[in-house]
Amino acid sequence: MQGNADSALAMNMPASKKKSVWKRMAQTWELYLFIAPAFLYFLIFHYGPMYGIQIAFKNFIPAKGITGSPWVGFDHFERFFNSYYFWDLLWNTLSISLYELAIGFPLPIILALAFNEVKDGFFKRTVQTVTYAPHFISVVVMAGIIITFLSPSTGIIVHIIEFLGFEPAAFLTDPRWFKTVYVLSGVWQSTGWGTIIYLAALSGVDPQLHEAAIMDGASRWQRIWNINIPTIVPTITILLILNMGSILGVGFEKILLLQNPLNMEASDVISTFVYRSGLVDAQYSFSTAVGLFNSVVNAILLITVNQIARRTSETSLW
Repeated sequence: MQGNADSALAMNMPASKKKSVWKRMAQTWELYLFIAPAFLYFLIFHYGPMYGIQIAFKNFIPAKGITGSPWVGFDHFERFFNSYYFWDLLWNTLSISLYELAIGFPLPIILALAFNEVKDGFFKRTVQTVTYAPHFISVVVMAGIIITFLSPSTGIIVHIIEFLGFEPAAFLTDPRWFKTVYVLSGVWQSTGWGTIIYLAALSGVDPQLHEAAIMDGASRWQRIWNINIPTIVPTITILLILNMGSILGVGFEKILLLQNPLNMEASDVISTFVYRSGLVDAQYSFSTAVGLFNSVVNAILLITVNQIARRTSETSLW
């Protein structure tokens, strides 16, 4: 009798637990209503389109649809890997990403540490506003500014270089200058905005630590190195993992706007190739295969770097 009662109780527990979950959800329905738009956004625009990934393994024919198109396996991947432009695309994408990571990643950290040492006042607010403002410039306007400033005939930077007695380079057409122009303009646009995260982390530093360090005779540099930097190391680690996870995720918008036949040697990356193959040349299956390869590599890098960070420190994404 006792065993039958225990069995019945065990069978009823999941149902009662499920009922309590639905009861709690009903009591806090306002919170779920607030999160519903974000949930639906990711469900519809991020997870829903993943159904179409299968055309990377098919010879997609629009008239037959996704399900009616014939399977071709890894033919599109083999075609991409064996193409003459594969290594050029991979090198351009990697070199731009690593260049941007090497220059753009430490600058927000340095700027945040500098802002943290400046007393609140008109000067600090002005400098912060000036550094934050470029973030709100659209990609199209940013590309227009770059082209206007670096134009061989009317560019103000070109005229300044000539005024100083130097021969200006062909910034917009020379492949050797494309990556530098792209990266430095991106750093100018995003560095100030990137400091916000680090300033938020620095706001959590206990002022008593600095007071104790000052009493012990620590200089400003010693306090920055031993108090401020260790405080933001977890934030640095998380952002580094996220940046490494998008190492091949160079966006095509700005590159496409600055791209021309003369700098194509250095400006053609995987994302611009996917855009050109899929939307311009209508090679839907092939471009999907290339994009899937790009996403898989980024996912592998994200998981690998996260595992390394997890084993070497206490900070990781999961």
